[in-house]
Amino acid sequence: MSSPPVVAAVDGSDDSLRALDWALDAARRRGALLRAVHVRQYATWAPDVLVAGPPNGEDDPVLDHARTHLAGRTDDGTPVEYVTLDGLPGALLPELGAGAQLLVLGSRGRGGFASLLLGSNGLAAARDAECPVVVVPRPGRAVHDEAGEAPTAPGPRVVVGLNVDSPDEAVTEFAFTEAARRGARVRVVVAYAWPARTWLAPNEYISPLIDQGEVENEVRTLAEGFLDPHRARHPGVPADLHVAPGDAAGHLVAASGDAELVVVGRHRRRLLAPARMIGSVTHAVLLHAASPIAVVPPSPPEE
Repeated sequence: MSSPPVVAAVDGSDDSLRALDWALDAARRRGALLRAVHVRQYATWAPDVLVAGPPNGEDDPVLDHARTHLAGRTDDGTPVEYVTLDGLPGALLPELGAGAQLLVLGSRGRGGFASLLLGSNGLAAARDAECPVVVVPRPGRAVHDEAGEAPTAPGPRVVVGLNVDSPDEAVTEFAFTEAARRGARVRVVVAYAWPARTWLAPNEYISPLIDQGEVENEVRTLAEGFLDPHRARHPGVPADLHVAPGDAAGHLVAASGDAELVVVGRHRRRLLAPARMIGSVTHAVLLHAASPIAVVPPSPPEE
């Protein structure tokens, strides 16, 4: 049985062509089919149904452009399929992830406001797709080093955020597996709140008598324990752990400057919050990271 495809959403924009390039490389590394999909948007008053276009994307100028863009670059045997769909991109793009390994798209396609750093379709896909979604940003995003950012070893690296209060196996496993495919090391970023404060009354706080070093050591111990099984499953993947106070999103964005990929998760569904949410940290990373960002769905809940 063949492996699921890598799906790239294209709309003729430069952003989507960069996503198509990334998706081609990802499909090649996985030995998978690359499926380039163009969703032609119909009027908002039309019935909400999915309509397939001509077979193999014939008579679609956007897909013709994609074919020209990839001409001569699939001679290694990577299969490519072109598909046209008619419907609302914000609704159909997340559905493309149902049978895919990855869904890849640019940070902003045609339409929308030029000032947006992340289009609404990309946000919907990252929030709702059943497979990991990779968003490829525009080149030239500037990032600023966070204070205390530890130096990293040379070579390619995949950055992943780890929340020790609620770690997710799927997110960390995706990062280690992707690093193994790329011959890269994993940079695990763990942030903790500091200074910790205790609420007394409105606008009145006190700092507890807790040593910051003790807090950091406890966080590091928890993180190391969570990473041990992943290191055992991927002995050829070096993993660095960076534990620092402050905002997790800021540290992840700072680490994205020369990274191959930044991997983050989205919130699990909860009884009192059943809707899918990507979370504030993931949202900030999508808006500001300089490298491609993979948003990984949470692990299924244990029985």
